[in-house]
Amino acid sequence: MASSDSPGVAANHKLDGTGAQDVVTVRGQHFEVGPRFVDLRYIGEGAYGMVVSAYDQERNEKVAIKKISPFEHQTYCQRTYREIRILSRLDHENIIQVYDIITSSKFEDMKDVYIVECFMETDLHSLLKTQKLSSDHICYFLYQMLRGLKYIHSANVLHRDLKPCNILLNSLCDLR
Repeated sequence: MASSDSPGVAANHKLDGTGAQDVVTVRGQHFEVGPRFVDLRYIGEGAYGMVVSAYDQERNEKVAIKKISPFEHQTYCQRTYREIRILSRLDHENIIQVYDIITSSKFEDMKDVYIVECFMETDLHSLLKTQKLSSDHICYFLYQMLRGLKYIHSANVLHRDLKPCNILLNSLCDLR
C-alpha cells in the first residue's frame, strides 16, 4: 500500500544505482534504497534478511525496510513473491502495511528486494521478556490478533508462522 492514493497496491520503485548516496551500509549489509530514505538503523534479522528503520522523506515518517535476497534459492524467490503479493492486497489496521517495494532498474543488477513497511517499535516476544502483561493488555492484544486473523482468513489467506516475535506493536499498543 505504497501510495496514499490506492490501498492494497504496492508501488514498485526502481533505482538506477548511479549515485553514491543510493547505498548505505548497516552492519556490513549494503542497502541500495536511494536518497529518499535517511538515518538507517539496525532493527534485527529474520529468516530472509535484515530489517532497518529509516526516515522516509517522501512520507515524512519513520518506516521499516526489510532487505531480502530472494534470488539465491527458488524457494526464497517464491516465498518472497507470495509475501509481497499477499501483503499488497490486504488492507486492515491489524495487518502490517506495505508502503513500497524497491528493486534495481536493471534486471541483471537485481540481487535484493526491499520491502518498505510501517514502522512498529517492538514485537510481542520482546515485550513479554521485559514485563508481565495486565489482563486488560492481554484482552486487547488478543482482540486485535483475532480481528487480524479473521480478516486474513476472510481473504482465504492462512498465516503459517504466527508467533510472538512476528506480532508487532507500536507505542500505543496497536498490534499488527
